[in-house]
Amino acid sequence: MSSGGLNLLNFKEAKIRTLHLSWFAFFLTFVVWFNHAPLIGFMKEAFDMTTQQVKALLILNVALTIPARIVIGMLVDKFGPRNIYTGLLIAAGVMCIAFSLAQTYEQLAMFRFLLGFVGAGFVIGIRLVGEWFPAKEVGLAEGVYGGWGNFGSAAAAMVLPTLALIYGGENGWRFAIATTGVMALLYAFVFYYFARNTPKGSTYFKPKKSRGLEVSSKKDLYFYIAMNVPMFIALAVLVWKLSPSNLGLLGEYASYCLYAGLALLFMVQTQQIFHVNKERLAQPVPEMQRYKFKQVAILQLSYFVTFGSELAVVSMLPLYFLDTFTGLSAVQAGMLASGFAFMNLAARPGGGWISDKFGRRKTMSILIAGLAVGYMVLSQITGAWWIWVAVAATMACSFFVQAGEGAVFAMVPLVQRRMTGQIAGMTGAYGNVGGVTFLTVLSFVDYSTFFVVIAGCAALVWIAVQFLEEPEGHMAEVNEDGSVELIEVQ
Repeated sequence: MSSGGLNLLNFKEAKIRTLHLSWFAFFLTFVVWFNHAPLIGFMKEAFDMTTQQVKALLILNVALTIPARIVIGMLVDKFGPRNIYTGLLIAAGVMCIAFSLAQTYEQLAMFRFLLGFVGAGFVIGIRLVGEWFPAKEVGLAEGVYGGWGNFGSAAAAMVLPTLALIYGGENGWRFAIATTGVMALLYAFVFYYFARNTPKGSTYFKPKKSRGLEVSSKKDLYFYIAMNVPMFIALAVLVWKLSPSNLGLLGEYASYCLYAGLALLFMVQTQQIFHVNKERLAQPVPEMQRYKFKQVAILQLSYFVTFGSELAVVSMLPLYFLDTFTGLSAVQAGMLASGFAFMNLAARPGGGWISDKFGRRKTMSILIAGLAVGYMVLSQITGAWWIWVAVAATMACSFFVQAGEGAVFAMVPLVQRRMTGQIAGMTGAYGNVGGVTFLTVLSFVDYSTFFVVIAGCAALVWIAVQFLEEPEGHMAEVNEDGSVELIEVQ
């Protein structure tokens, strides 16, 4: 089996083995992260949950992922993907088993909240794959990693309900969830034994300080801080959703404490960013070590409308089909909607491959324009449409969405190698910010307006993408002994 220029069955080649090790680690983290979704009916019955409690559980599952992707990005750059992926898989396995053993709704909610950290696993492999593949192949390789790994959520939906029935009894769902935790635990040791941070003889570059992103100018420093604000706003929205005025899982006092905590955390993070860059910006940064933060910001915004819209649409699409077309059963609506996630297997690698072949900016520009048009088409769907036409329109739109995600992360490793983990974490976090934003919009408007809002955001991001600069030549990275090494970015 080959994909573009890569022979994915050539296991004798170290970089191909590393790619398979990486995407399967990501696949397992997504299985664990979304293992509750197909089994929520069993849990609702076991804990006699209200609809509000079910909604709260779903929100808690994504609450930690935004800050987790930032933190994991920093840890990856400092300690390497091999150690961090191993640690994350072990933590995922332990928390997953604990979730399966929960005896009260409060315990269930707490472990679901903690499992949100597992959603940061994606960031780790971005740095690892970027280390192993040259610039001309990195887009396709990152696409395979992201697309095949992201399929873990769909695999969980397909397999776990059947597995719960095979186990049988009122605790079948517990055994099914615990099984995914055991798989993550076992694979952690497989990954640690076989994975390596870099090819033999290559240097693993680390930032001098990892408590914040190193920038190249004071203008970029303030731009960086401004781009952090939406992430904290998204977290505040999640707190609001759990507050007494909405789902009521949090008390009024707890809500105010969390708002204050977020404000304090923003101030601390801002202080750390200034601290990391104070010495670096005291004198001009050498030209060959400079990069423009606008590159990172454009990637963040692009992932906001690509993965952010995917998160939102996957959450609402079954209900959308059910409400739009009369005569559909819940099972049929779910099957029709599943096509959106299935496209990940081909579309995300496809977006990376196109980016490798035809350029980063041109590819992102075309795909985001296609995404905007796709969502405008979805906004026009009514019950009078033939169902197969509506499904075809949904699949076409999902191709542009997921190919766009592949194109974004084809660019991420080419901005600044030693900080790829942090850049990937910040970009990935914006995907979750997009999900929170679009789902919040959906709670106030009808389906048609929801799709129009996404299309409008995509049109604005398309304008921003025109300012993305194509990577050219080489980037300079400084070794620990002070010597400079040039890395090809074309």
